[in-house]
Amino acid sequence: MKYMLLIYSPPEAYAALPAETRNQLNHDYFAYTQQIIDSGEFIAGDPLQGIDTATTVRQRNGQRTLTDGPFAETKEVLGGYYLVEVKDLDRALELAAMLPGVRLELDSIEVRPLMDFTALMPS
Repeated sequence: MKYMLLIYSPPEAYAALPAETRNQLNHDYFAYTQQIIDSGEFIAGDPLQGIDTATTVRQRNGQRTLTDGPFAETKEVLGGYYLVEVKDLDRALELAAMLPGVRLELDSIEVRPLMDFTALMPS
């Protein structure tokens, strides 16, 4: 089963970390990524640029509008993701709990299964 591990982070908390801690955290993320690559559970994953680079697209009454930044104000922002393929939800939750930002009590991880569209497609 495929799951998205969506990493939500408070940007100001990361900015406040000492450089040595940030460097170690980056190292830990690389090690985590290699671990799930080696286990065969990794499909994809990347950090995202900051919210100052985001553009939100909406359409209302036939008109497209563009807004700088994310759709909603929030204390935590989507900072990255992993797409994994694991045997069950329990393993996906286990992988989420192993993320370095979770262990440092900085990040929240939303674990969400991918929808299987093949089951919805007409034969």
